[in-house]
Formats: sequence, C-alpha cells, structure tokens
Amino acid sequence: MKRLRHLALIAFSFGLLASCSSVRVVSDYDQKANFNTYKSYAFYKTGIDKAQISDLDKKRILRAIEAELGSRGFVKSDNPDVLISIFTKERERVDVYNNYGWGWGGFYSPWAWGPGWGWGWGGNNVSTRTEGSLYIDVIDANKKELVWQGRGVGTLNNTSNIEKKEQRIQEFVAQILEEYPPQMTVASN
Repeated sequence: MKRLRHLALIAFSFGLLASCSSVRVVSDYDQKANFNTYKSYAFYKTGIDKAQISDLDKKRILRAIEAELGSRGFVKSDNPDVLISIFTKERERVDVYNNYGWGWGGFYSPWAWGPGWGWGWGGNNVSTRTEGSLYIDVIDANKKELVWQGRGVGTLNNTSNIEKKEQRIQEFVAQILEEYPPQMTVASN
C-alpha cells in the first residue's frame, strides 16, 4: 500500500508539472487573406507600446517572434507585407485541491471507533499562480486589416532566473506561431 501511495504521488507530481508548463493555443484568421503573398514583416510599434508588460519582457517576446518568423523564411523590412503586434493579459488563478483517500488513521462508524484502515480526509491545499495570455496579431500592411491572430494561455513562471524566463517566453511564442501561417484547405466540388 505504501508503494502504491508513493507511485500515485509521483504520477500526480508529473501531471501537475506538465499542466503548469503547457501552453493552450488558439488561432483565428481571415479566410480571404492570401498568406502566400506575405514574405516580410515589421513590428507595429503603436500596438506593442500598449502591451502592459515590462520593456524587458517585450524585447524578449519580439526577439522570440523574430527567431520564429526568420526560421520560416520571413524577413524584417521597412516596407513590410504584414505588421506584427502583441497584446498581453494576466490574471491570478486559485487552485484548490482536496486531499482524501485510503489510509491509516482514526475513523468513525456506528459499530466501532478507533485507529485502522479506512477512508480519510486530509484537508485542502490552496495554491495561486499567475496565468497569462499572449496575443500575436498579424496585420496586412497595405489594407491595415487584421488577418491572423494567435493566443497562448499558460502559467507564467514568476522567477528571477532570467534563462528560465527567456525559455518560457520562447515556448509561448513558438507554440502560438506554430499555427501561422494557417493551413488553409481548398474545398473540392
């Protein structure tokens, strides 16, 4: 029984770590936009300046976007096909975990009272974490219209370790831009 409890604790810990590190991504796009014509980009300073995060984190996000777009053959230009903007949101998330299960301890039944094996209650654990959303907008530079938007939602690491922060931002950006450009399907008649 002790071994089973130990394995359950390990499985729960891995599940918790995996859920904390994942980024949930969703994207939307204009079906009439011709994404094949977009080869160059520039950052939309007006939109980026409005993002409510530190200037250092903005730089990290923009560097990660540059790296992702560069790996896809996009080039930064003074006369771009698209403008890239970002928007951020964050909120505190409170998680409550109920701890109960089989174990050793006191229990009450109408027939007996005393220590032994039985169903137990271990109380609640409460944890808070910051969950953030990063939006990446792709705007057609000629039409000045939004043609694609990706959003990543996940837990932000409140860490003083700069390398971990950089890695987390790169993970957010990479997973969001994984869906850009969209894989448009052509309907057959």
